[in-house]
Amino acid sequence: MIIVLFGKPGAGKGTQAPLLANDLDVPTLATGDVLRSAVRGGTTLGLEAKGYMDRGELVPDKVILGIVAEELGQPQYAKGVILDGVVRTVPQAEGLERMLKVLGRKVDAVLAFDIDNDEIVRRLSGRTVCENCQTPYTGREVGSVCDKCGGALMRRKDDEPEAIRTRLRVYDEQTAPVLDWYRRNGGWVVVVDAVGPVEEITKRTLEALQR
Repeated sequence: MIIVLFGKPGAGKGTQAPLLANDLDVPTLATGDVLRSAVRGGTTLGLEAKGYMDRGELVPDKVILGIVAEELGQPQYAKGVILDGVVRTVPQAEGLERMLKVLGRKVDAVLAFDIDNDEIVRRLSGRTVCENCQTPYTGREVGSVCDKCGGALMRRKDDEPEAIRTRLRVYDEQTAPVLDWYRRNGGWVVVVDAVGPVEEITKRTLEALQR
């Protein structure tokens, strides 16, 4: 089972991914986490991606697809995977399809989390993340302690107001067309209302996948 999580920045993909993975018994592959790890490590990939990420722009397709290709070859993803952070452009969708075809696999569902811009701004402006494990929190101040690993909470540069506006503009221009691409190419697109308590959204998502 290969599932693509899709939606605006702040729609809840990173929150829902581990919950769905637990219920569906497949691992997640969050390209954002992999990229941020590369940035912290000062790798060539991290240095190439850092400027794009800080400005709220999309990391080039070739970098994202390179990460996914490398990761999907690992044994832990043989049974399936929930992809969080890809697909974000039509070329990524096309590249992923070619990659999976070589592996004899395909995308089984695209889960699109539906939410309006006002809610996005409210969520992201109040979000902090652990500097170590990247666990997100809402309503927790910078410098607070992460419940999972004890790391300090910080605000990501791409959650600052100007970067949020850039990310939403990039989504409308480059990412939104991906859903039409999947619909035209026979993909199973599942739209989920992403407003409400986390547990309710997870329940809606699982119910939608069973239809």
